[in-house]
Amino acid sequence: MRLSELRVGDAGEIATVKSQGAVRRRIMDMGLIKGTPFRVVRVAPLGDPMEIAFKGLHLALRKSEAQEIFVVKH
Repeated sequence: MRLSELRVGDAGEIATVKSQGAVRRRIMDMGLIKGTPFRVVRVAPLGDPMEIAFKGLHLALRKSEAQEIFVVKH
C-alpha cells in the first residue's frame, strides 16, 4: 500500500522507499527507513501535501513523494 493512500489518523510502518536519486536520499536522511512507525496527521484537500508524525517529528510530503513510499498499515 502506498503512503499516499492513507487517511488522517491511519498508522503504519515504512516497508520500502521506491524513489530514486536525490529524492530517495532526502526521504531516507529524514529518517523514513524500513520499519519506521508513523501516523498520518493531516492531508490537504487535494491530497497534496500530507503531514505525518514519526520519531517525535512532523513532516510534510508532496503527493508525488508519498506515492513512492510503500507502507504496512496497522
